[in-house]
Amino acid sequence: MKILVINWQDISNPQAGGAEVHLHEIFKRIVSMGNEVTLFCSSYDGAAKNETIDGINIIRKGSRNLFNFYVSGFCREHLKENDYDIVVDDINKIPFYTPLFIKQPLLAISHHFFGKSIFREAGLISGTYVYLSEKMIDLIYKKTPFTVVSKSTLDEFIERGFDEKFFTIIHNAIDATQFPMKVLNKTAHPTITYFGRLKKYKSVNHVIDAFNLFEKEFADARLNIVGSGDYRPELEKLVAKYGLENKVKFFGFVSDEEKVKLLTESYCVVNPSLKEGWGITNIEANACGTPVISADVPGLRDSVQVDKSGVLYTYGNIEELAEYIKKIINDDEYRARLSSSSIDWAKQFSWDESANKMIELLKSIIDNYFTGNE
Repeated sequence: MKILVINWQDISNPQAGGAEVHLHEIFKRIVSMGNEVTLFCSSYDGAAKNETIDGINIIRKGSRNLFNFYVSGFCREHLKENDYDIVVDDINKIPFYTPLFIKQPLLAISHHFFGKSIFREAGLISGTYVYLSEKMIDLIYKKTPFTVVSKSTLDEFIERGFDEKFFTIIHNAIDATQFPMKVLNKTAHPTITYFGRLKKYKSVNHVIDAFNLFEKEFADARLNIVGSGDYRPELEKLVAKYGLENKVKFFGFVSDEEKVKLLTESYCVVNPSLKEGWGITNIEANACGTPVISADVPGLRDSVQVDKSGVLYTYGNIEELAEYIKKIINDDEYRARLSSSSIDWAKQFSWDESANKMIELLKSIIDNYFTGNE
């Protein structure tokens, strides 16, 4: 097949997150199966206009803030000159509304809706723009085939009036070869880790708040904050307010090797986000033999097997979060049991399997397009 994918960013973009990992891991495998994949995305400082990464042909145009305004014009011209079998629209933040101008077979990918949660991240004007843009999905994509990454996301679509027959769940996953897939030695001192982007809606401040409640009980306890983002200055101010500079360390962006080392050595990984499409960092922590403590919110609850790979707490309940962390630290037997069973949970998620499901879905959409079936 010859496939055109449209997404805001590619895997090399400094702003890339879980959506880009999902896209890249699946479609580089689709390339390795003998298919041709072209990705059209926004550019960034220092990026080449054209590049090939892991077999995926990347075309970059426009800035991150204005990229959506380039999509329709590019597609009309590019699709005149190139014969693609199918177009994949990866809806991530502002939709591209491809059903309005794509005449080829079309598949949409969705990770989650921001909904009203966008106002926690953006100001009133930007938040309203995103919120209303998402509302238009209900009208424009009503009969478009979709793949979503979790049942929580599927439930959101059904609540918005979509028909479940248009949807297929293809989970985020991991490459097991990049992780130990066993429990290794933890740090001598209790170490708690947050791993992910530092964005306001990720609620990383909740982890710092919880750590502040109990850290005096554990003189050698440490909190690692791994990842980059524009909310870091606010988090650093909070750490200074609590006087935790000697116990909380900001690592910024780290290599894959360093990520695995930090996740493996941790007693637990905390994911306090307000909302996610899935929770790939939860599975990555589990693949390092480390249990997770996650907010019980859409997406994250799908990626946690309660009392096996970790536990769920009520979003925003700092006291409950603190108690779960303390239990992980204090109860060696409990921590060891969760660490061991988290490996079994992580083994269930494979990028190879997700790529195979995606290939079959793409083929069926093409077949149905030419036979006239929904």
